Amino acid sequence: MRDALLALPRETLMPQAYARRSAPDEPPRWELLDWARTDDREELLGLLHSGESVSIQHEGEPILGRAAGARAGGAMTAMSSTMGMTADLLQRLDLRRGHRVLDIGTGAGVTAAVACFVSGHDGVVTLDIDRHVSEAAQARLMALGYRPAVVTGDGLASWPELGPYDRIFVSFAVPRVPPALVAQLAPGGRALLTLGTSSPSWPGLALITRAPTGVVEAELVAVEFGHRGGAGFDRLFLSATFRKRIATCEGGRTRRSRLEPPADTDRGMWLALDHLHPGLVRNFSADDLTIGAPRCGSWMRARRVGHRHWEVTAVGPRDIWAEIHDVADHWRAAGSPHSYRLQIDADGAQRVTSRCGALSWTLTDVSHTHTGAAGEPDPHSEKGASHAR
Repeated sequence: MRDALLALPRETLMPQAYARRSAPDEPPRWELLDWARTDDREELLGLLHSGESVSIQHEGEPILGRAAGARAGGAMTAMSSTMGMTADLLQRLDLRRGHRVLDIGTGAGVTAAVACFVSGHDGVVTLDIDRHVSEAAQARLMALGYRPAVVTGDGLASWPELGPYDRIFVSFAVPRVPPALVAQLAPGGRALLTLGTSSPSWPGLALITRAPTGVVEAELVAVEFGHRGGAGFDRLFLSATFRKRIATCEGGRTRRSRLEPPADTDRGMWLALDHLHPGLVRNFSADDLTIGAPRCGSWMRARRVGHRHWEVTAVGPRDIWAEIHDVADHWRAAGSPHSYRLQIDADGAQRVTSRCGALSWTLTDVSHTHTGAAGEPDPHSEKGASHAR
């Protein structure tokens, strides 16, 4: 799978891509680089092989035939996820020759190209909600000699016309497993998708299988990186104003604590926190443990001040430090799980439970808004982007 990705001529699938020309806290400005322009090639190749996600569409624009140059304002609406994360997920997907594959969230067509290479293009369907994305991907996949079925539609409704599928891959986060995808999973099949709340901080990877007998089993694994929410998905973020407020400790109250916060690698705990106390976003770029609740304005920052001593500064109605330790206690009592059983009932109910049953929560849909602190629009609103620390 990794060999297929490495051999993929990325400049053919992404002959144009956006380079950001503004700092994160400045009004966004981008430059659309174009492989057809000799002066752009070195920078474009660096972008495509940087290991970061690659922006390929601005404000829902047509992709084919567009002019290179500057763009300002708005947001990126389609991206190609980081190659490292894509490679890891495709390894888990375990594509085989002859598999019928449904790739949801076409983007630049990278996953579709790998699926065609491994499984044969006759059984591959790639689906995107944006017709401009679909049209561009189809043209560029054909340039590589691949002819999957490229369709435009709502991926959460699946594409039953050519199902059922042996493998289903979703390249954007959803709040719960879409029932239509489970229904289209063939006996012996496997599906992978990121399950998340409105926070981008602690994603979970859902692995769903259907046994040859037809029985569906699913697992939710806490992971470091996952896809971001797609079109219409609720996204929380810490705005520049909010982060500045935390940095200057405006109105903060400080106390000492002997409690040790969970390690970053205790991902099963952070995943549980995200669902049991939703609405939290971590600032991974901060030197100290910094978490905010944008909707109510609460935040906390914890820094070590000696052996087993922590200085905790907090503001707002939520006691985030207490919420963390409440979940951490329950998580340890449940055996410190890294993964959870995901139960998908015939009536549509979905519940996540630790193996011993001591820690659990129900998956629900989230509201489809795009607000962060103080109701500001999300400047990082990007379809199919990967969450990266």
